[in-house]
Amino acid sequence: MTSQLAFSPWRSFGALLAATGAVALAGCAPTVPLESAELANDPACAAVQVRLPDTITELDRRTTNAQSTAAWGEPAAVLSRCGLPPIGPSDLPCFTVDGVDWLMDESDAPRYVFVTYGREPVTEVIVDNELIAGADAIRAISPAVASIEATARCLNATDVFGGGTVTPDPSATPES
Repeated sequence: MTSQLAFSPWRSFGALLAATGAVALAGCAPTVPLESAELANDPACAAVQVRLPDTITELDRRTTNAQSTAAWGEPAAVLSRCGLPPIGPSDLPCFTVDGVDWLMDESDAPRYVFVTYGREPVTEVIVDNELIAGADAIRAISPAVASIEATARCLNATDVFGGGTVTPDPSATPES
C-alpha cells in the first residue's frame, strides 16, 4: 500500500514551507504566504481556527494570507491548514494525541507532515523539526482540531487481526 500523502496537495504545501522559510529569512514580508485547502471555507475549519493557540512553545502565531491557515515562528516553523479532503486507509504511522488521530509523513525530514485521520475536513500541520519538535506542535494544535467530530479512528494490528490469544476450536477439522 502506498502513502495517501504522496499526492500533490500535501507536497505543494510542503514546498510552501521551504519558500516561506526563505521569505522569512529575507525579512521581506511579515505575513506568511500560504495556500488555502480545497475545503477551507467549511464551517468546521472556522471552529478550528478560533481555537488555535497564540503560541506553540516559544513560537508566536503569525499572520497568514489564506483562509483556514496558521503559522508560528520566525522563520515559520509550524504551518497549519484546515480543509483538505478526507483521507482513506494509509500505511503511514498513526498517533493519537489528546483524542485526535494524526498520520505522520516523514519522507521530507526534517520537515514532518501530520494530517488528521477520521475527521472531515482534514487538518494538515507541517513542522520543521530542526526548529521545534513535531510532538510539541501537534500537542498544542490537537485541542483545536478536536472541535471537528471524529467519524473514524486509526486501527492497530489488534483491531485488524482480533488481538488476544486464539483458542483452537476442537470440532474444527483442517482443510485438505
